[in-house]
Amino acid sequence: MSVNKSKNMKPDLFQAPDYYQIDDLLTEEHKLVREAAREWVKRDVSPIIEEYAQNAKFPKQIIKGLADIGAFGPYIPEEYGGAGLDQISYGLIMQEIERGDSGVRSTASVQSSLVMYPIWKYGNEAQRNKFLPKLASGEWMGCFGLTEPDHGSNPGGMTTNFKDMGDHYLLNGAKMWISNAPLAQVAVVWAKNEEGRIHGLIVERGMEGFERGRNLDKMGQKAQDTAELFFSNVKIPKDNVLGEPGKGFLYLMHGLAEERLQGAVGFIAGARLAFNITREFCMERKMFGKTLAHMQNTQFKMAEMDMEIDMAQTYVDHCVDLLNADQLTPEIGAKVKCLTSEIEWKMIDLGVQLHGGAGYMREYPICEMFTDARVNRIYAGTSEVMKLIVGREIFSDGYSSILD
Repeated sequence: MSVNKSKNMKPDLFQAPDYYQIDDLLTEEHKLVREAAREWVKRDVSPIIEEYAQNAKFPKQIIKGLADIGAFGPYIPEEYGGAGLDQISYGLIMQEIERGDSGVRSTASVQSSLVMYPIWKYGNEAQRNKFLPKLASGEWMGCFGLTEPDHGSNPGGMTTNFKDMGDHYLLNGAKMWISNAPLAQVAVVWAKNEEGRIHGLIVERGMEGFERGRNLDKMGQKAQDTAELFFSNVKIPKDNVLGEPGKGFLYLMHGLAEERLQGAVGFIAGARLAFNITREFCMERKMFGKTLAHMQNTQFKMAEMDMEIDMAQTYVDHCVDLLNADQLTPEIGAKVKCLTSEIEWKMIDLGVQLHGGAGYMREYPICEMFTDARVNRIYAGTSEVMKLIVGREIFSDGYSSILD
């Protein structure tokens, strides 16, 4: 697809107000990482993304740029092709990409958190050396196969399975709503063995019987590719099994916690973007002889947005510190994902309301944000399931761990 630059490319003039000096909590290295990501988004994403979203196409030409700014596994050690940064840097990169486009951020976070993270954390040296450098460079893209047509929030009910055939495994089943599937050379797929235990398998493009379905037509995040995966007697080398026998479910839960946190980082960026877009609109839009910004009702709503976003930001920052210290639990991941996705949705909804009729028009960015953000309360675990996880923890002996 060609893009008419003279007509469709719009300059990105984003400025980031910091009313309460939150930036003071960052190191100079963190700020440099964020600035590099911000400038790349301004130059290579914002001017073209609307055209691609309208045509439901992922702009493949940005993959190299994503790799160059460290968006693919920035915390991965340099020996495996990563940048060796901390999780705060990863979060800052995701926030900047989210501002450019939620679907592009999802593409990067799936690659990093759901594909590269389990290979790095639970894979063996051969797997790390084979897959991570190519994933970090963007030469290979990856996807994560958990959800099935009939099993989403209940991974224990999955029917995708593999059997031991002596010198290899035989994989059968299907996965649904898989981000990055059309692009992927590598899929980290979760399936049950003959004893019903869940394991992670690394499935590679070109394996006989491994097919990808149609690109799904979604409500939002249209510049990000999503499809089905099908496995029909796929021969999986035994070297492609992740981690120790019997620990697959534990690996899955901790990997999801990491992805939910990085999703939360993006949701905060979306909430802040909704605030900034709405603030600018209210400073220009006039009603009864004065701008909306002069009206107390507007000021109250904007104050509410700003305070809730900052509150959520501080909790997210705390959770990132826990991840850096290897103390992020599945329960905390569920909590922060639910909290931030709900706050983002509330902020965007308030932004649409303050825009009035303009907020319902696709030519205004707040409208596209509304459709893009709706999935954030669903994917990687619905808000209802996240609350069930937190509620179960409240009534267990481990509740104190959430409060530490």
